[in-house]
Amino acid sequence: MSIALTSARVLQMDSLAPALKVGNWIRGEPLASFQPGKLYILEFCGTSCDGCEGAMLNLIELQESYKDSGVEVVAVAAHERAASADEARGKLDAWLAKFPTLNFPVGFDDTGAMDTLWMEPSFSVEIPQAFVIDRDGYIAFIGHPRKLHGVLPQVLDGTWRTSAQAKAAERKRIAVDEPKARKGALLKPIRGKRRAAEEIGDWKTALAAVEEGIALDPDDYNLRAYQVHLLLDRMCDMETGLAVLWQFVREAIDRGGAHWLVTAMTRSFHPSLPSAERFAMVEVLSEHILALDLAQCNLPASLVFPMVARYYYEIGNKDRAVELIELALKSLDGPDPDMHGLKKDLKPYLLQTLANYKGEEVCYGDVCVVPRTNISSGATPKAEQENPAERGALE
Repeated sequence: MSIALTSARVLQMDSLAPALKVGNWIRGEPLASFQPGKLYILEFCGTSCDGCEGAMLNLIELQESYKDSGVEVVAVAAHERAASADEARGKLDAWLAKFPTLNFPVGFDDTGAMDTLWMEPSFSVEIPQAFVIDRDGYIAFIGHPRKLHGVLPQVLDGTWRTSAQAKAAERKRIAVDEPKARKGALLKPIRGKRRAAEEIGDWKTALAAVEEGIALDPDDYNLRAYQVHLLLDRMCDMETGLAVLWQFVREAIDRGGAHWLVTAMTRSFHPSLPSAERFAMVEVLSEHILALDLAQCNLPASLVFPMVARYYYEIGNKDRAVELIELALKSLDGPDPDMHGLKKDLKPYLLQTLANYKGEEVCYGDVCVVPRTNISSGATPKAEQENPAERGALE
């Protein structure tokens, strides 16, 4: 993405939809262009995206619900990370097998064309990302697919694009996403330098690239977590790694954001850390989280309580661990933010963890889960290592 984006290149609501430059259609009938009179939903998805599975299921439902209203869904994977296009295609094929009721075409673009035409000029920095193309070929909506349920009926009846709600939403989107996109453009060559160094095992150069990125964007908790990962897992520099991790813990407490706190907790559970240091970090984080007014801080209990529960479980206070997991489960039915589709993934994880902690079958609604039996004495249950909230802690 060019840093000097001009207003003429910005893709937003009421912009004419760009072309579809998709070389490989791997599911459904190929779509060469948008046809007048039809309304299209174009979603950017991928195998490395935590919220993309939920978004695909949502789009399958939307396509079924609106198939008689002239709505056509199409998805494009343009962000696959693999050593070759064939490997990326294989990963994508395996991922799409999760959706046996898939009812729309899926394309694969490894050329960068779709990013250049759609994602970059719209300041879109994350997937899943949806674009709604109205019947006249103009963009009606850009945003997360979870918002389509509320937007689509208004787009279909022709009231959305002229509404004050739509214009306000678009202004807000651009105000939030444009700074991220411009910062991401600055970070792109740094990420390339890091990945090139990693491919040859040059961890010192990779670390230097990560630290360059942190200097540019100190608010990126993923970069901070990756710095710890390189120091502890790749360079085995325990002394420096501990110092950096303690700084990360202190900063997570100062910032108070859910992702900062969860990521700091995840890193603090690192198995190679000396046990005294490990528990000291987790203890201070746990005490801080429990002292917070989660509602006032807009922190979802469903994300932060499982990490604290893991701490109590490991120090032998299983009753407190069970209590916190039960509170996290209860919060899923409350007003907690959706966290980009994580609620769907968190429920089975929390149920499995609760069963493991209690050592007995637990039921939630019509779903019952039995404890896993392959847990050695004193070990952390495997479910604890699969918390969806921990995904993305490393870039």
